[in-house]
Amino acid sequence: MRGLLRWIGGLLLGACAGLVQAAPPAATSSPTCQGTFLNPITDVCWSCMFPIKVGGVALLSMGQEDTGGGGGNPFCFCTGPGLPTAGIKVEFWEPARLFEAVRKPHCYPSLGGVGLDPGVTAPSHNQKRIADGEQALSFYQAHWYTNPIMYWLEVIADDPCLEQGSFDLAYATEFDPLWNDTVLSFVLAPESALFANPLAKAACAADCVSATMGFPLNTLFWCVGCQGSMYPLTGYVAQHVGGVQASALLAARMANKLHKQGLMWAGSGDSGLCGFYPQLLMDKTNYKMQLTFPVPQTAKIDGRCCQPIGRTTVDYGAGKEIPYIGEDFAYQVFRKRSCCSGSAVWQTVNP
Repeated sequence: MRGLLRWIGGLLLGACAGLVQAAPPAATSSPTCQGTFLNPITDVCWSCMFPIKVGGVALLSMGQEDTGGGGGNPFCFCTGPGLPTAGIKVEFWEPARLFEAVRKPHCYPSLGGVGLDPGVTAPSHNQKRIADGEQALSFYQAHWYTNPIMYWLEVIADDPCLEQGSFDLAYATEFDPLWNDTVLSFVLAPESALFANPLAKAACAADCVSATMGFPLNTLFWCVGCQGSMYPLTGYVAQHVGGVQASALLAARMANKLHKQGLMWAGSGDSGLCGFYPQLLMDKTNYKMQLTFPVPQTAKIDGRCCQPIGRTTVDYGAGKEIPYIGEDFAYQVFRKRSCCSGSAVWQTVNP
């Protein structure tokens, strides 16, 4: 009797083992779409607008970083239809754009985490490590919004120096075949072949130091400071350290890509006093960015809560990536603006 029970028990254990082995592997969960609407009052670090210079003199700095310039003649002249008009030079950092890096195609965290289905198939987030486990690769889709907060909040009414527009989706990489194809992206940036070598990558260490201490080096235009290489202009990150680092890299690439495509123009320096002008090679020192999702960076580090392109994410990126609910990222983009205030012809096409 005891032997029969052992035999029956053996059959049951064998059957259970067979069921376990025959069970199909668990399906990997697809990225979720999480998000929240940007609160322009509490989620935006307004001190990033400073310093504000009038006539070359910094009236308000608030301890914020700034590029050079602002000297020379404080007055300016602009020509246009009719007689030339005069004004005074004004410089500031305008919150004008919003960037998103998302894992799931057609997911929009800054629109409350809404997911759309336009019927266009696009690659989703992918992250893996190479065999030796020392390097991680990842891919994100990206979105670029027009977001002239100061204008649509009517902080300053009828100021020709402010971009006049509304919050709107301007670019989505799900509809761009170049974003997920390194071969096609070569057509947009053929110079990338010159910097696909160890020496060019090693030179980015100098850009990392410069961006961490102040602003990046435009002479090293193929570098994004501590984040990695500017090329290729795709959503692939070859050195994925963390979500904040990868998304900050893609924010710089996206801005550069739009400059090359003629969809982003510059408006700083003496050339921008009377209007925007094309700039195919982006000036990296014209942008500062502030993380707004999943955790808005409103707490200041060394008196600042926004960073220039390429600054290390070691300090401000800590605790900003949250598993499951906070693995997509959004940044408010501040761009350097110069204008001839008082000149009626300053308003021109504003990409």
